[in-house]
Amino acid sequence: MKFTSLRQTVQFLEKQGELIQITQEVDPHLEMAEITRQVHDAKGPALLFTNVKNAGFPALSNMFGTYERTLKIFEPELQHVKALVDLRSDPFALLKTPGKSLGALKALAHAMPVRSSNAKVLKHQTGIDQLPMIKCWSGDGGGFVLLPQVFSKDPDNESIFKSNLGMYRIQMSGNAYEPNREIGLHYQLHRGIGIHHKKALEQNVALRVSIFIGGPPAHTLAAVMPLPEGVPEIAFAGALAGRNFRYTSKNGFFISNDADFCITGTVVPNKTKPEGPFGDHLGYYSLEHEYPYLKVESVWHRPGAIFPFTVVGRPPQEDSNFGRLIHEITRTAIADTLPGVTAVNAVDDAGVHPLLLAKAHERYLPYETRAPRELLTHANAIMGTGQLSLAKYLFICAHEDNPGLDVNDEKAFFIHMLERVDFASGLHFFTRTTMDTLDYSTSRINAGSKLVVAAAGPKKRKLATKFADDFSLAEGFFDPGFAAPGMVVVRGPKFDSYPSAKKQINNLKNHLQFQSGLESLPLFVVVDDAGFARKSFSNFLWVTFLRSNPSHDIYGVKEKMVFKHWGCAEPLIIDARIKPFHSPVLESDPATVEGVKRLAQKGGPLFNIL
Repeated sequence: MKFTSLRQTVQFLEKQGELIQITQEVDPHLEMAEITRQVHDAKGPALLFTNVKNAGFPALSNMFGTYERTLKIFEPELQHVKALVDLRSDPFALLKTPGKSLGALKALAHAMPVRSSNAKVLKHQTGIDQLPMIKCWSGDGGGFVLLPQVFSKDPDNESIFKSNLGMYRIQMSGNAYEPNREIGLHYQLHRGIGIHHKKALEQNVALRVSIFIGGPPAHTLAAVMPLPEGVPEIAFAGALAGRNFRYTSKNGFFISNDADFCITGTVVPNKTKPEGPFGDHLGYYSLEHEYPYLKVESVWHRPGAIFPFTVVGRPPQEDSNFGRLIHEITRTAIADTLPGVTAVNAVDDAGVHPLLLAKAHERYLPYETRAPRELLTHANAIMGTGQLSLAKYLFICAHEDNPGLDVNDEKAFFIHMLERVDFASGLHFFTRTTMDTLDYSTSRINAGSKLVVAAAGPKKRKLATKFADDFSLAEGFFDPGFAAPGMVVVRGPKFDSYPSAKKQINNLKNHLQFQSGLESLPLFVVVDDAGFARKSFSNFLWVTFLRSNPSHDIYGVKEKMVFKHWGCAEPLIIDARIKPFHSPVLESDPATVEGVKRLAQKGGPLFNIL
């Protein structure tokens, strides 16, 4: 559908039976988020809250709550954009499939932004305090804009083709923000707005920022797209919407004509205020830190404006469908951007950035014993490309060893890797490097380590699914069991400090090296709650790769350094226990969970949904 507004999208979803209205008064403090979480978990419809407590506007959530509904919203324009991406990767496709390429050309025609004076968003003004102050988790620092489209221009180049449109967290209330006049701006490493802010600081000028909320759904997706350098998000927004991005200017600010709301303001040079905490998409809180903030100049809105929001938390949530859609759009672009890499999966269950799985060609020295060589070239390319560079763990295997292996089947992929990896030579650490801002597996924000695990060649071992009769653990370790073949999870003592942890894990590995059958048990993960970590492979991935920092938390039997290369024999041991500096896990407020039940009773709007 070619949507020109968010309200048109709401009307479409209602006709499709994909939306319900909740007319009872609802509280933006925890309640609206909890309703959305429960309906999302039930694979329920989009929700239009028409009576939001202490707010002057209705709010919409769960619009992208199922992948099927997301496809309904973006088709058929999605196919045109995919064809455009394919055409960029293979220009001769124009001759091979002219019908498909016609759709690509249509998308390209809609990519050019259009200046227009008909900006409905400029019809009315309001205040920040009139917007729904949605607080999703009890530990959140205030109310947040949860689907913002944050626009900025390069201070060195005012061209809209050098602009950035990103989805950066906006805190509207709480902390030390002056009500109605200041809002928090949280952006992470590798974000486009960060480059603009840096240039503004160097020039000692205020950075003008426009925050769009609502509008055509394609504009929201464009704000999270990992686009190649030099491709402006507003161009992608037009291509995906099937309608050129319309804009104007007001008081020196760039305005999206079709947005429901537009907040304009400036980032004051060299000043910060505490922002957060915020329950984030890794399933933990991102904690309070100093971040830039905006001096609000105006809050504009269109007639009949709707405030869209999402709820993030431990995957899968609504944003997981964005990730799946992005993978679908960019599937051919991977080969174009990373020649030799045949597939990449940023694992949603592990919080996306902490864990990447990849396949790539291994063609160096084919006359010698197969081993990771070209794979390491590909691994370095992956770790240096866009948002893929935020990865903490990269597991990469040779495409030739199993061309049909699906990187999206995480369990099968790990089995393939662990059957082949040589722990003496296949582990490659990057220490004292940058980390994803949201990853709290280290004691310093934005700083940590990375690990590449590379495997190529025939199977080296058969993975066990049961222990030998004489298997035992060192003192202090209990409850061994399998998360999957060859992958053992055990409960360890409570983590106190790294010196004591090293002694504890050394006792474990020294004990294990005298056990029989270790070659078939190549991976041990030490956790606080072994039953939880083994309950599902999703739990295993979430615990293992979010609660560990490679340089500090990886050990191995018979580990040693050879010319500065660290290696070990089986098993590799990952200490994924909770550390004192880790941020808290997200948990719903019990009273709010109980209160939502009233809407699910007979006669309530969520009856037969929850």
